[in-house]
Amino acid sequence: MICASAGADIREPDDGSAAVTPRVFLFLQGPSSPIFAKIADRLEAFGHLCLRINLNPGDQIFWRRKGGYNYRGRGGDAWRTYLAAFMDEHDVTDLVLLGEERDYHRVAVEIAKTRALDIFVVEMGYLRPDWLTLERGGMSSNSHFPADPNVIIEAARALPEPRWKRHHTQSFVAEAAYDLLYNLPNVFLWFLFPHYRRHALFHPLAEYAGWVMRLAGSGKRKRVAASTIEALITDGTPFFVYPLQLQTDFQLRAHSPYNDQREAIDAVLSSFAAHAPKASRLVIKIHPLDNGLIGWQRFITDLTDRLGVGERVTFLDGGDLNALLAKAEGTVTVNSTVGLSALQMGKPVKVLGTAIFDIIGLSDQAGLDAFWPAPMPPRDDLRVAFFRLLAATIQVRGNFYSAGGTDAGADAIARRLHERSVNQPGAFIDPPPRQKPQKINRRHH
Repeated sequence: MICASAGADIREPDDGSAAVTPRVFLFLQGPSSPIFAKIADRLEAFGHLCLRINLNPGDQIFWRRKGGYNYRGRGGDAWRTYLAAFMDEHDVTDLVLLGEERDYHRVAVEIAKTRALDIFVVEMGYLRPDWLTLERGGMSSNSHFPADPNVIIEAARALPEPRWKRHHTQSFVAEAAYDLLYNLPNVFLWFLFPHYRRHALFHPLAEYAGWVMRLAGSGKRKRVAASTIEALITDGTPFFVYPLQLQTDFQLRAHSPYNDQREAIDAVLSSFAAHAPKASRLVIKIHPLDNGLIGWQRFITDLTDRLGVGERVTFLDGGDLNALLAKAEGTVTVNSTVGLSALQMGKPVKVLGTAIFDIIGLSDQAGLDAFWPAPMPPRDDLRVAFFRLLAATIQVRGNFYSAGGTDAGADAIARRLHERSVNQPGAFIDPPPRQKPQKINRRHH
């Protein structure tokens, strides 16, 4: 096997005229979805070999094909030793995974880099609703996507405007069913992989209990949120939007200065109380997939009361986020993809962590305190170029939880991996142009 270099060279896609050089793709953990197995099927049809290391019963369930190996050992040094030997024994050339900041995956990335393997991260799309992300080298702080406005504009000069019309749909029921199919075997058949340690913060059964409780009152919350949003928009009072992320989100955990989302809420509310125009409001919206295990509304209410801004802060659990973004003075986010939705509308966005869209001329680069009185909208030429380049190079159409969406996503991802066209044309900068922020020492109330 010939190893594919992970250096800074910009490689041209295969044009089909040359014989295929077989590569060995090693898949680690992916989403609770059949898409990784489908990608592997298509890669093997191109002449490559695909292997998978299963770390728990759920991994096995979603890799019902050849090439699977079960690792039942411990993490840390034992996992490092096993994985290094596995890569050498099987002449692995490429690594494919989801959640590069998971403990098992961080080790894998380190080992892969020492062997000059190509690393590919698959995730939910930066663009929504029916896009998937495929990046070479990593995401967020680890992303190789350009951060220089001039580079972005030049790279996108000949690219067409993406077709924004939705191609694929998926249901919450399908997503929940896949999640159950993955996690329940891990709970009840844990003894098959006794040393496996989850990356999630909450036990799956606790999360499911939280979701059931939230579903029970979802109808009322939606009605209240819809009427609140309508009142906000018709009232004409200027407002900002702050969308909460999931407490378990690795974008928050690994690519922000905060140790906990409560620290971010504290920072945003403290700044708003001290520096936002007195006539403005702040709308804090809970993530639609929040499990309800942390009482965000009570925490926010207590904090706003102490800061004396309780009447100026609105808490939303549900409702049309896009309607809010379109009428808001600006959006504040740690690094949620909601920021991209706001930028697509040409609205000002302030990023507090590391995000692929935190770019001079695109997001507001002033401090948070200065954002409230004078939010800076994105440059239109840069905004258009950024989304064209993003869609063309590190996004594909598809989803994780429908037959059509996983087929389309697998087709596109496998072809880009085979052709070595990930991050192409012109969207791979080495070394990565962003840095992982240092964690703050601030304590939440």
